[in-house]
Amino acid sequence: MSKPVIGFIGLGLMGGNMVENLQNKGYPLIVMDLNKEAVEKCVERGAKSVATSKELAEQADIVMLCLTTSVIVEKVIYAEDGILAGIQPGATLIDFGTSIPASTRKIGADLAAKGAGMIDAPLGRTPAHAKDGLLNIMAAGDIETFNKVKPVLEDQGENVFHLGALGAGHTTKLINNFMGMTTVCTMSQAFAVADYAGVDKQQLFDIMSTGPSSSPFMQFCKNYAVDDNSDLGFSIANANKDLGYFLQMVEDLGTESKIAEGSSANLQAAIDMGLAQGNVPEIFDYFRQLTK
Repeated sequence: MSKPVIGFIGLGLMGGNMVENLQNKGYPLIVMDLNKEAVEKCVERGAKSVATSKELAEQADIVMLCLTTSVIVEKVIYAEDGILAGIQPGATLIDFGTSIPASTRKIGADLAAKGAGMIDAPLGRTPAHAKDGLLNIMAAGDIETFNKVKPVLEDQGENVFHLGALGAGHTTKLINNFMGMTTVCTMSQAFAVADYAGVDKQQLFDIMSTGPSSSPFMQFCKNYAVDDNSDLGFSIANANKDLGYFLQMVEDLGTESKIAEGSSANLQAAIDMGLAQGNVPEIFDYFRQLTK
């Protein structure tokens, strides 16, 4: 069987590697990004490029998005020359980014009115995993649409989960990132307080890592706070964006999260200090300079 034509918008570190993986597996690609160099790399490997997302959607069986914010996703969908204007009946849109679930459900309803399906499928793991087709994919949407695109998702992910109705993927990803980023803030401040108190940070890690507090996030924080190795490739700015989406989601659900508010306040303070593009464990530098 011939492989479906995939239109891919968003060729950053993750998206660019996802496209390379798909090309290596024989999928025909149509690509679009503001970064002309990223587009050219894909074209050199055989992809087509287009000028508008409408044109891309008109030619694609599956449209994939790997974009940074819900605002950008909605702009790409709803622009006059956007995806909604061009998508064909029977096509499927897959949003791999981290978006607000309410926005996802709205887009899904508007696509359904045109006879197209939608899957929200935020990602876990790294760009290196994307290049090798070994991502974790948290997919959601009606089961018929999911099964239709599942073989393509399995070419991109080692672990592909179906989490329920449309929006459940983005909901799960935001909860996951809330837990992770709050943990990073907590552990980074723990190391900073150890410094203030004159406690050896390596010994603190050795003690904490033998107990129930141990986690990969503790290791990432230790790598920076103790060893000066910033190896968790997720920026403070993106972490705060995701916590903002989590806070919007809990508000939409009629509840609140003081924990997320506190973590977001710390992340925002670090951003204000000039650390926006630093990896999340670098918030240790903010806590280390924090005085009453």
